[in-house]
Amino acid sequence: MASFVVSVFLVLFSWHCLSLVSVRVSAQTSPVFACDAATNPQVASFGFCNASLGTDARVADLVQRLTLQEKVLFIVNGAGSVSRLGIPKYEWWSEALHGVSNVGPGTKFTGLVSGATSFPQVILTAASFNTSLFEAIGRVVSTEARAMYNVGLAGLTYWSPNINIFRDPRWGRGQETPGEDPLLSSKYGSSYVKGLQQADGDDPSRLKVAACCKHYTAYDVDNWKGVDRYHFNAVVTQQDMDDTFQPPFKSCVIDGNVASVMCSYNQVNGKPTCADPDLLSGVIRGQWKLNGYIVSDCDSVDVFYNNQHYTKTPEEAAAKAILAGLDLNCGSFLGQHTEAAVKAGLLNESAIDKAITNNFATLMRLGFFDGDPTKQPYGELGPKDVCTPEHQELAREAARQGIVLLKNKAGSLPLSPTTIKTLAVIGPNANVTKTMIGNYEGIPCKYTTPLQGLTTSVATTYVPGCTNVACGTAQVDDAKKAAASADATVLVMGIDQSLERESFDRVDLLLPGQQPLLITEVAKASKGPVILVIMSGGGFDVSFAKNDEKVTSILWVGYPGEAGGAAIADVIFGYYNPSGRLPMTWYPQSYVDKVPMTNMNMRPDPSNGYPGRTYRFYTGETIYTFGDGLSYTTFSHKLAKAPTLVSIPLEEDHVCRSSECKSVEAVEQSCKNLAFDVHLRVQNRGSYGASHTVFLFTTPPSVHNSPRKHLLGFEKVSLSGKSETFVRFKVDVCKDLSVVDELGSRKVALGQHVLHVGSLKHSLTVGI
Repeated sequence: MASFVVSVFLVLFSWHCLSLVSVRVSAQTSPVFACDAATNPQVASFGFCNASLGTDARVADLVQRLTLQEKVLFIVNGAGSVSRLGIPKYEWWSEALHGVSNVGPGTKFTGLVSGATSFPQVILTAASFNTSLFEAIGRVVSTEARAMYNVGLAGLTYWSPNINIFRDPRWGRGQETPGEDPLLSSKYGSSYVKGLQQADGDDPSRLKVAACCKHYTAYDVDNWKGVDRYHFNAVVTQQDMDDTFQPPFKSCVIDGNVASVMCSYNQVNGKPTCADPDLLSGVIRGQWKLNGYIVSDCDSVDVFYNNQHYTKTPEEAAAKAILAGLDLNCGSFLGQHTEAAVKAGLLNESAIDKAITNNFATLMRLGFFDGDPTKQPYGELGPKDVCTPEHQELAREAARQGIVLLKNKAGSLPLSPTTIKTLAVIGPNANVTKTMIGNYEGIPCKYTTPLQGLTTSVATTYVPGCTNVACGTAQVDDAKKAAASADATVLVMGIDQSLERESFDRVDLLLPGQQPLLITEVAKASKGPVILVIMSGGGFDVSFAKNDEKVTSILWVGYPGEAGGAAIADVIFGYYNPSGRLPMTWYPQSYVDKVPMTNMNMRPDPSNGYPGRTYRFYTGETIYTFGDGLSYTTFSHKLAKAPTLVSIPLEEDHVCRSSECKSVEAVEQSCKNLAFDVHLRVQNRGSYGASHTVFLFTTPPSVHNSPRKHLLGFEKVSLSGKSETFVRFKVDVCKDLSVVDELGSRKVALGQHVLHVGSLKHSLTVGI
């Protein structure tokens, strides 16, 4: 009851003070930073405030000045202040999955900055297969983040991107990821991280903002049929680990030079990831040489103590996490129990020194200890640099590049804005706003809904058809009437965060409720072309629409961001030629009956009918597969140059010189400079200008349970009508033609490899 009285008082109080509060918040213009010599001249004498010293020396100076109690303040996301040293409170937790987000306490929107550019959800951006776009989006997001930091509305540390493999179409967070392929996820992660982090100027260690690759590792079950991420033990073979789950993280650290990695909630083979020294100290920091800090997913130390009962006492949990290599706890658990763990002899203070050293070094690289940020690089950025016309245009361009045309019967699309006078726009997602931006979203600059986008080209009649995406009862008659009298019909269907999200996995692959009925009945009644637009993160069994002659076109638009409606109209009316390709396989409904989400095996098992997962291993029927996507023009590929034989140099006494080997170790001495070029002539045979993704796949020899095929490289090219270009792929034999064996070692498969580009195939023998 007391809380009710308090909340009523707060509501009344805030109502009376509304104008006062908004003035005060809007006027908040000071960023959070340490070493402010202007207000506290004493700090100028501290070594850690001396920007001319190296980072290591500055951090060492700071750490030795702190008491144990003070050190513990710096291993949690809401880091405490030490006023005697001029260090203010700092909030580590900000998010920037596809734009500056106000999920997490580090960032807020006010009258001063009321929104930020909201790009498409990651799964759609990934469908562009355009690494320069991934990086360009990162650059815009970091510029807007810095601009908001300078007026006290955001932090400098962002827990993005999510680079987990989209292993199962039911996963509620698949929308946040770049899809099912390790190479695409690796390229997305490292490119986006570079865009976020790379600072102007000569100092390569300097950070614009600090990114974080998450959730490490083998994390992709949230809550499925009562199995939740807090209790799930992912049983993963070493082969799947090294061949599927780890490559994006490895690339993020090594190629992207990311400042942080976040460990996940789940266990892997019986150990919580945030308590596993092999995964943290051994791999991330040891093998991959992370230059930065390791952070826990929020409360995951608490989770492995309270939910997984991995340790008997909270002090043991704190000690295990820190000794495993964890530097920062999202949550308060380490703040509450670390000092007691030291006093109980479970942990040396030096282990805490190590953790805070990594944290402080990251803040040093961000300029947090360099005094007034407005006098530092990026100090000139402010509210004027957020939601600029250029940034918003990039959001529209990203959506256009990602949209995937899956069906287009006899060239039904593009529609002509001159011959189509009226358009029926039908469906529960036809006039949505927030649905378009997916999760981990911020407040966008503005929205263009699909209906608004289409209405700019032609007159429209709008019928929702269902009250929401669950579509318990469809208003079929109104929808049929609209379709029967319009020159063309656009059905905007799919799902939203009510049916796929964090902590909520799907249980089937069907469009919900009466959506299929509505689509089928409207298609029957329609007198013109029928375009089905699906808004979603994951794929569906839409075989009924794929096989329906009356459904002339199908577009998948992901969650297309703030400008999604404009981009959808650009594609439908041919102002933009679609070039997106599916970053994940779409399976039939029968898949979910055969395959429990909790089976982590990537490879098929013929003994029990398990079909495997993703295009690399899956042996069953598909609705659409990874890489599918159509254009309004046609492309041809011709091989201009590729070897037919590659030899691996081995020392004279190598065992494979005297006995039959199926593969050889991909070791440095035989791999040095072992690479070749593949040259392709790519021709746009139609009159429409277009972008086109050239995929280079390989099918390796069937040794070590190798993939059926896997992606070696991709290149996005732009071609005007009736023109051609050359594309060159550099193939690193040990990296690209190797497979991971049963023990997790990389081996170059000997024998016949088949390179594929579109319908083109080229055989290549790898020998010794």
